[in-house]
Amino acid sequence: MKQNPLRREHLDDFVKCYRPGEPRKHRIETERFRPFSYEELIARDKVNLDISWLKDPSLEDADSLLPPEVIAQDPVEDLEAALSEFAAIAEALQQSRERSADS
Repeated sequence: MKQNPLRREHLDDFVKCYRPGEPRKHRIETERFRPFSYEELIARDKVNLDISWLKDPSLEDADSLLPPEVIAQDPVEDLEAALSEFAAIAEALQQSRERSADS
């Protein structure tokens, strides 16, 4: 995610089809985004709705965990990057407001 951060435009196609805030009947089905009933999912070969398989087995071994200071540094870096982006947005908005006031 650091090299290719998820941006709003990456979700635009989904949001356009999903139509948040509108009744489900207004959602647009496409080849890429379409609903599946429970029956359709359960009928598939090798279906598994148990998400526990997402768990990283290496995390169960405490000896293989990174030191806490290393683990803590990752969210710190993410938050600092996000704060920097918000600061840039706030600065741009302030400059825009000042330009509007000068006009």
